[in-house]
Amino acid sequence: MTYDFDKILSRENTNCVKWDLCRETFGKADVIPLWVADMDFATPDFVLQALRERLEHPVLGYGFRSVDYLESICDWVKRRNGWDISPEWIDFSPGIVSGLVLAINAYTKENDGILIQPPVYHPFAETIQSNERVIVNNPLKVVNGKFIIDFDDLDQKLENAKAIMISNPHNPVGRAFTKEELLEIGNLCIRHDVTIISDEIHSDLIQKPHKHIHIASLSEELAARTITFMAPSKTFNLAGLSTGVVIIPNKMKREQYQNWANRLHTWVGNIFGFVALEAAYRQGDEWLDQLNEYVGHNINYVINYIHQHIPKVKCYCPEATYLMWMDFTALGMEDKTLHNFLIEKAGLGLNEGFIFGKEGKGHMRINLACPKSILEKAMMQLKAAYEELLSYS
Repeated sequence: MTYDFDKILSRENTNCVKWDLCRETFGKADVIPLWVADMDFATPDFVLQALRERLEHPVLGYGFRSVDYLESICDWVKRRNGWDISPEWIDFSPGIVSGLVLAINAYTKENDGILIQPPVYHPFAETIQSNERVIVNNPLKVVNGKFIIDFDDLDQKLENAKAIMISNPHNPVGRAFTKEELLEIGNLCIRHDVTIISDEIHSDLIQKPHKHIHIASLSEELAARTITFMAPSKTFNLAGLSTGVVIIPNKMKREQYQNWANRLHTWVGNIFGFVALEAAYRQGDEWLDQLNEYVGHNINYVINYIHQHIPKVKCYCPEATYLMWMDFTALGMEDKTLHNFLIEKAGLGLNEGFIFGKEGKGHMRINLACPKSILEKAMMQLKAAYEELLSYS
């Protein structure tokens, strides 16, 4: 079956963060919103059908995560990425960020150091600080146009950390870390006795020939110290159903996580999230393969367009995710000026780079998970604004 990702769907007046909060976020409603990390594609029909069938029953009371639900996760992880997991390793979080908060409290204490690799998903730093832990930064570095890990710095910084938060695939720079990179991270964490908290929510959104590798799959020793977070939310556009997956092979660490989930009463979940996850993981392979191919075409279109028409802006080609990291520093603007330029002159709503850490100054994150026609309009508007800027310089 061929799926249609070109169809434009109006999301306005649906209490949609991405579209309906443009005025509050950007100061005007008439921007093209390419910011929040959800997609402007329809949730797959097979997921919607499963939800409709559940709605045929008139009672929406308390539910639980069934054996079929757990097995669908195990089958998906094995089928997509080759990792054999046991149903008993699986737990629940209403979202990845709330899961990070649980993990921070389960595995560290106040004033403990937690290492992150900026520029990185901004709730990493926010959850560390709001839970009275200390951020330890191991910034990624750019070598030959590619973000890589500074392992010498990582080795030194882990001396001051009780845990590391990994974003793999990396948001916002789009890296799908290799087996060799993950093994080196893992070996350093073993040497320093550091818990690994791995955010793998973008693990399904991979561009060929790259592959996603779960760090916990690389050895029993790494599995024993790793807490893996994933979800169908980014993959199948289900973020509003607040259903995340936590995989914890180590029994003691699993019980520590569950203790905090019980204390905060976050373990209940919702019926529709359970139904949607199972339908997505049982039936979603073909849809996902076509989605990744479509996003890949969008990536290539934007890179080629910017290279040809807006050469002072640099794009980092994502190996994974539907997000792209863009470097505007050659325009010589301060962050606030750049933000206003993109809103007022280009009519674009992007994520400001500095929220991902000081390493993101002068950068922006753009969401490419939308019909190509929307991106074409966005690029034309950016080109016109760029040319106007150059005419005044």
